[in-house]
Amino acid sequence: MTSPSPTRVCFQLQVHPELLDEYIERHSPVWPDMLAEIAASGRRNYSLFLGEGGRLIGYYEVDDDAAAQEYLAASPVAARWEAEMGRFFVGLAGRPDQAATPLTEVFNLHDQLVASATGSDDESDDAS
Repeated sequence: MTSPSPTRVCFQLQVHPELLDEYIERHSPVWPDMLAEIAASGRRNYSLFLGEGGRLIGYYEVDDDAAAQEYLAASPVAARWEAEMGRFFVGLAGRPDQAATPLTEVFNLHDQLVASATGSDDESDDAS
């Protein structure tokens, strides 16, 4: 029996352009106790990508995102980190780890390859 695929979460935030250098510096490195809290929450394969003009894209995988959110919401370490990081973001009400809106996933290579291998490819049913 195979384990279910993790939930993939991607989100976007906007960093104030004048604070980009400081934002990058604050992540080089992140506090060790904050790294431990992220891992303890169940989030893994967590990355942040910074685009032009301060566009920030975050991605992580988790088995239970609601439980991970609850864990981090109750963490004093995460609360301190997020209180310090909140000022970097444009138009964000609340803690960045709680207020970022997830993006909708429209494609995943692994999932589609698995679906194709198991014969649940809708495209092949339409061919005539």
